[in-house]
Amino acid sequence: MTFSFRRISVLAGIFLALATMPAAAHPGHVLGGWTAGFSHPLNGWDHFVVMVAVGLWAAQHAGSARWAIPTTFVAVMGLGGIAGAFGAPLPGVEAMILMSVITLAALVLTRQRLPLAWGMAVVAVFAFFHGFAHGQEMPGPSMLVSFGAGFMVATALLHGLGYAAGRIAAEIAARRNIEHV
Repeated sequence: MTFSFRRISVLAGIFLALATMPAAAHPGHVLGGWTAGFSHPLNGWDHFVVMVAVGLWAAQHAGSARWAIPTTFVAVMGLGGIAGAFGAPLPGVEAMILMSVITLAALVLTRQRLPLAWGMAVVAVFAFFHGFAHGQEMPGPSMLVSFGAGFMVATALLHGLGYAAGRIAAEIAARRNIEHV
């Protein structure tokens, strides 16, 4: 039985869907401010995977999409964080976080490139929900700026990690193609 890229992608998606637990936004932080905000995206697999996937997906694009996609995510995530911190009602947060894992994994695995506006819209929707979850877990409104800055910096770094990994993978693939010609 040969495994095509498409078959592996489908199997990975099914595995992720079956293996997931609720994406609860990591309650129980005892640290406050910047440190708690910075550690937040690093402590939950769901947030971590999506943040790296955004960077990987950006690396698969060309031109301004390479910076616009992750920048959009960070900016809109900040807005979602404010909404979550102030207790705005938003149904389906956990479901949308789970959907972001599946969708962004599929976009990366299939190397799907969307027009820039659509790509930014996709990450913006998911970013708002991720930010909302972060904001709900904020230790208190007095820490809005420091906590928010922490989770936004960590997110940007994870996007950078994904982007670097994607560019390195593309370079390795390009070298392999040259060697096999």
